[in-house]
Amino acid sequence: MTNIDLEKLKKDFPLVEKMAEGEEVIWLNPRGYNSSLDKVVLPFGSAEIDDAEARLLRFAPLIREAFPETREMQGIIESPLNEIPAMGEILREAGIDFPGKLYIKMDSHLPVSGSVKARGGIYEVLKFAEEVALKEEGINIRSEDYSLLLTDPVRSIFSRYSLAVGSTGNLGLSIGIMGAKLGFKVTVHMSQDARQWKKDLLRSKGVTVIEYRDDYQKAVAEGRKLAEKDPFCHFVDDEGSKDLFFGYSVAGRRIKRQMEEMEIPCDEEHPLFVYIPCGVGGAPGGITLGLKEQFGENVHIFFVESVQAPCMTLGMMTELHDGISVRDIGLEGKTEADGLAVARPSKLVGTSMKPLVDGCLTIEDQGLYAFLYALDSSQGIRIEPSACAAFKGLDLWEEGEVLRGYIADNHLGGKMGTASHIIWATGGNMVPKDEMDSYIKKGSVMI
Repeated sequence: MTNIDLEKLKKDFPLVEKMAEGEEVIWLNPRGYNSSLDKVVLPFGSAEIDDAEARLLRFAPLIREAFPETREMQGIIESPLNEIPAMGEILREAGIDFPGKLYIKMDSHLPVSGSVKARGGIYEVLKFAEEVALKEEGINIRSEDYSLLLTDPVRSIFSRYSLAVGSTGNLGLSIGIMGAKLGFKVTVHMSQDARQWKKDLLRSKGVTVIEYRDDYQKAVAEGRKLAEKDPFCHFVDDEGSKDLFFGYSVAGRRIKRQMEEMEIPCDEEHPLFVYIPCGVGGAPGGITLGLKEQFGENVHIFFVESVQAPCMTLGMMTELHDGISVRDIGLEGKTEADGLAVARPSKLVGTSMKPLVDGCLTIEDQGLYAFLYALDSSQGIRIEPSACAAFKGLDLWEEGEVLRGYIADNHLGGKMGTASHIIWATGGNMVPKDEMDSYIKKGSVMI
């Protein structure tokens, strides 16, 4: 990895000094303005999203049979898009005076594993299952309904194979629940930041959980090392998996259809702003790819990280990507938001997002609980604290130089009153009630 000269880094990138002190920052991406897929060169694009979307449709009968909660959606794992006007009023009363309407994308309530990871994680398991089925004798999925893969003879064949993943929690849940349902042996390598209830739930599904005293990167590294020794093991690499990336990207097409049904415009006169919590970067990166494919320069996307783990901001800003860690600037990467507790970003995501994402913001842990309490009390919606990071994106619209500069650079003058803002809620539906109650109580004390 790169040897980091911290003093030079601070001189070249003044925001680094504030980040090193654990202060909240806003970074606007100078290469992200007015970007869309037809204006940048990426090693992937619409064809890969087409493939992912088609594969999810092929597996829909299997999902429908395996998970009754998906039957109403015919085996499609998707979440609602809801307007949250009462939350908007609370935020404005608190001084966060953003223009336009406020919505929440409820990936916190996705079927099967209750988080955004149900998109990418489950997709990668299904893709692996399809690859195994196509090469194994005795499995004929070329002409039959994919629900065939749930039968005992096929599950017996799948049991010869294993899946492994390193996770802070939610990705492990999606891989573990789906993998175990199909009969694969699954091992989840979990960092110290992972919640105990997530470990317990995985074990109840027959998943092997290996715990580490170290952070997320250690769990991933050890999991990868062990998987490489087993030719029948597929390692789901959260730091560099294109399959995860494309599974997330399908969200762009689906939310466009939802917006059309709800008559939410997104065009030159009606800009769309999307705020996504960010850890290692896979989920927000894939979603960004999908959104940019659908809306081009009319969608503006911001990642939100913990002040203690701003790895994606640091990597993209310095263009060192996975060549720099938050530890290089004196941070530990520890936060109560387990999904954001990542010290080093994904190189795949950082390099891909540099010409696409519009900026990043960071948030202190206490703000997560305050937003959660406000969301619960105003709308009756409960999401994980880490998912509440997305609300910090609305701070971009505080009066000042940053706001004026962004509006001017993006030709948004006179258009902000017709804007739509989407908070991407990334997890929360599976949190035990007593634990969620404790989060909300913590937020009520801070208000």
